Amino acid sequence: MKKLFLGTLFLALVFGVSISTMARAEVNVSIVLPPPIVFSAPPALIVLPDTYVYVVPEINEDIFFYNGWWWRQWEGRWYRSHYYNQGWRYYNHVPSFYYDVDPGWRGYYRDHNWYGHQWNYDPIPNQRLQQNWKGWQNDRQWERQGTWGVQGYQPRSQQEQQQLRQQRQQQYQQRPEVQKQRQPQVQQPKQQSREKDQQQRQEQKPHAQQPQQQPHEKGKPERGEEEKQDRR
Repeated sequence: MKKLFLGTLFLALVFGVSISTMARAEVNVSIVLPPPIVFSAPPALIVLPDTYVYVVPEINEDIFFYNGWWWRQWEGRWYRSHYYNQGWRYYNHVPSFYYDVDPGWRGYYRDHNWYGHQWNYDPIPNQRLQQNWKGWQNDRQWERQGTWGVQGYQPRSQQEQQQLRQQRQQQYQQRPEVQKQRQPQVQQPKQQSREKDQQQRQEQKPHAQQPQQQPHEKGKPERGEEEKQDRR
């Protein structure tokens, strides 16, 4: 009796794992990687006031560097890489630093003016940034050097920063490309799709033989790891 019970339990576990694995394999979201950006040389960056977020200002697409990663958005989705020009991987969250980025930074960069104050930004070569970003962040480098090169600028309080973050988050969620990606197209399970096809064909040709449906290729997008940061 004991052997019969153990055998039944083993079969239940095997079938349970198999069904769960098949269910995960049958449902997927098609994720297309963004096109590469060609750089003639490693890009120089600037640091945005009130943040430790670095941006590449000399190209039209927003490319950020934060906490050891390069980040970019494309068609409502986020991607990150350890390299500025290759290796992009899908990241299925909005990186937390993004709500600290002022959406008007390009205009302020062009005018050398940050909210009415002269902005004397200093382009940072990529190699120098890679060697120093972590130490700068830990030592609060930009506060100690005079408020990110903005003359007479007083950094915002934590309450002001939090209010701005909430406002930018709401504005971000209203973007058409973001709303489009909030409900991705999910493929139906194979068995359900096969039964639907057979039913439709039987309604059209009741006596026709049903051809065997070829399985589709399946893929699963990589989930981005949870972003690690220690922003003070």
